[in-house]
Formats: sequence, C-alpha cells, structure tokens
Amino acid sequence: MTHSFSGTRRIGTSLSRMRTTGTRAAAGWNARMLAEATDGTRRGTRWGRGALAFVPSALVVGALGTALAQGALAANFSVAGQPFTLTSNGVEGSGFGAIVNTPAVGRPDGTTTTNTAMARVGFASAGLAGLCGIVHQSIAGVPYSLLLTGGQKVTATPPAAFTTDIDASNLYIQATELQSYGPTTLQNAVLGQSADQVTVAGKPLTGALPGGFGLGSAGGEGGSSITLHGLNATAYDAEMAGALVLPDLKIRVVPGTATTC
Repeated sequence: MTHSFSGTRRIGTSLSRMRTTGTRAAAGWNARMLAEATDGTRRGTRWGRGALAFVPSALVVGALGTALAQGALAANFSVAGQPFTLTSNGVEGSGFGAIVNTPAVGRPDGTTTTNTAMARVGFASAGLAGLCGIVHQSIAGVPYSLLLTGGQKVTATPPAAFTTDIDASNLYIQATELQSYGPTTLQNAVLGQSADQVTVAGKPLTGALPGGFGLGSAGGEGGSSITLHGLNATAYDAEMAGALVLPDLKIRVVPGTATTC
C-alpha cells in the first residue's frame, strides 16, 4: 500500500530536528535530576508515576511521527477502547455503503467486548473538505488533546458550499454516531439492503450479517454516491485501505479538552 503526501520531505526534516532537540533536552533534564538526587533532598513530584501516565500519549504521538518520517500515515487510525472525533467541512463519496455491526472494542484491562452497535461506513472513493481528528487523553490527571489536521481549516459551523482538497480511496469509518449539518444527497442507493450484500470496492463490509441492515447501491458496484455538508463522527476506527493524499498535515498536543481544531 502506498500513501502520497505533499510536504513529506519537509515534515521528515522537521521531525528529525525535533528528535535531536528532544534528545538534548532529555539529556540535560536527566543530568539535573541526577545531581539533585545526590543531595538527599526529597522533592514533591514522583516522576516515575508521572511517566507511566504519559506513556499512552507518547506512544500515540510517537507512532504517528514515525509513520510521517517514513512518508506514510498509518493505515488504521484508532485509540484502543476509546472513541475519537472526526470532523470535516464536507464529504463527497462514490461507491458508498454502510452497515450496522458489533465490532470488538478493547477494554483497559486488555479484554474485548462486542456489546456496542456501530455503523461501519465505507467509500470506494472520497473527497473531503479538510480533516480534523481529536483524541482526548489524561496525563497525570491533567486533560490534553491530540489534534490531527490536514487540508483546509475545519470550521465549527460548516460552510454552505465546500470544495474538497483531500482525496482518499477505500476509506472506512467505524462510528457510534455520524452526522452532517446540512443537506445530505444520496444517489442510486438502496436503504435496507441485506448487510452481507453491501460491497465497497468489491468487498463486503467487515462484520456484515445476512439479513442485517445495510445501505448499498442500486446500480451495481460503485454506483451509489453521497454528499455530506459537514461531517461529525464519534469514531472508534478510521481506516484508509487505499491511497490517501493529505496536504498540510499537522499533529499538535494542546492542554484541555479541545472540541475543534
């Protein structure tokens, strides 16, 4: 699988500089901590416990950073057992399909549950008007937000008309809630098709059951299309199984519980 990004070389160089600067800062901090530890004074913050709380966010950012340095975004964007928010100013998709399923969701103790019904939505080809992904994380009891953005700025109130600037193929979203804020246009679609008969890019959607609810195409493979004016999804998984062209990709960690990018 190949991913294409504009500005990949610039991002890779920036990440290299960040790693070098971070290594020097960590070495300096470590030297100061060792010097303070030798004077026998007990100080208030227990850094070991704080570091354990920081690990989940560090892993998320680190994995994304490594993927970017290699010129590719991870094909599957998810946070184990935790929903995240995906928003866009608009979506135009073809080869559209959707089903209701009960995927396995990870719990903090490492087990999984299949008790949550979700919608799995797929696009053989999709254009997005900007993309904003928000993951909420608590570090040592303090809330932070990881923001992943690409393309045009996604606004809290979607514009009446939009122009797409992100191209994706074989895009799948697993969500407990997915809504648009303006008119939604469906063409050549069948509402109530058996879930196991719904296909996207020639393949059935994961978790489809015979007789289950499905939204498919009336004109054969790739015949359906959809236009969403504004998109807001509470998702557990966003999978890009094909090519993804994502301009101006940015990853930021900000304090607090962010609701917009």
